[in-house]
Amino acid sequence: MKPIAKSLGVALVVLSSFVMALWAGTGAWFTLAPMPSARQEISTSVFNGEVFVVAGFDVDGASTDTVEVYNPNTDSWRRAAPLPIGTNHNAAAVAAGGLYAFGGTSNRVFQYDPDADAWLDVAPMHYPHGNTPAVAVIEDRIYVAGGNGGGMRGNEVEVYDPLVDAWTDLTPMNVPRNHTAGGAIAGKFYVVGGRDGPVAATALEVYDPQTNAWDTLSPMPTGRSGIAAGVVNGRLYVFGGELPRLFGEVEVYDAASSRWEQLPLMPTPRHGIFAAVIDNAIYLPGGAIAQGFGATNVNEVFVAVQPSTP
Repeated sequence: MKPIAKSLGVALVVLSSFVMALWAGTGAWFTLAPMPSARQEISTSVFNGEVFVVAGFDVDGASTDTVEVYNPNTDSWRRAAPLPIGTNHNAAAVAAGGLYAFGGTSNRVFQYDPDADAWLDVAPMHYPHGNTPAVAVIEDRIYVAGGNGGGMRGNEVEVYDPLVDAWTDLTPMNVPRNHTAGGAIAGKFYVVGGRDGPVAATALEVYDPQTNAWDTLSPMPTGRSGIAAGVVNGRLYVFGGELPRLFGEVEVYDAASSRWEQLPLMPTPRHGIFAAVIDNAIYLPGGAIAQGFGATNVNEVFVAVQPSTP
């Protein structure tokens, strides 16, 4: 049997459900140490083996500058330096060895300095990409698609190159959207779900950096926004969401077969979430447990299992 997760630490504690999930060939959920603060409309990213949870709304619906860090090996949390500004519906990514936080309520971009425990301004984005854009990292460049604010149409796409500290506009998406999510598979940028018209909730499209062009793919079975997405083994996993209800659905798109599959529901349905992936473990801290405001400190992880080949 192949290892299910290389970096879950004390998370692998519910043996019975774990074995049943393996038998079903889907994966397994585990409840981890709760986040110190309840937050929604957050962003997450994995930096030096830890999950950074950046900014978002607090339980009163106020923007925060809070940064909390989860260590999967010890199932514990610590505080990092706060962002220079409070923000929400923001994004984060790691590229070229650096952790970056961006988007939300401004077009400012910050890089984290782990030695000084400080956030430093780098080149700003051309657009604010508020209300949660889709993000992917391909060849150490950060791709950002969608969102709104600052006169955006909602289909704007740009890429950041940390080596030259510069942003470049790319071909816009076919479908304008915010409250969306995405990920990179085989050097291409997949964007799924969101809101800004009836098509956005189910829309799946893919960007090829080699051709600077978008293609439309098979729509997601369950239309929703405020989702999280994570990539494991060439498969795009989509979690939760809201509108017209709170969703606990988990659906996965296999890029090789161009097919969607429905998995068992999340233990805690949520929206306003952002996924962080370590090996085949997809971490989902925080979010909201009710439509609109409903911030929680729930911290759960889904350990994905690659389906067997017939």
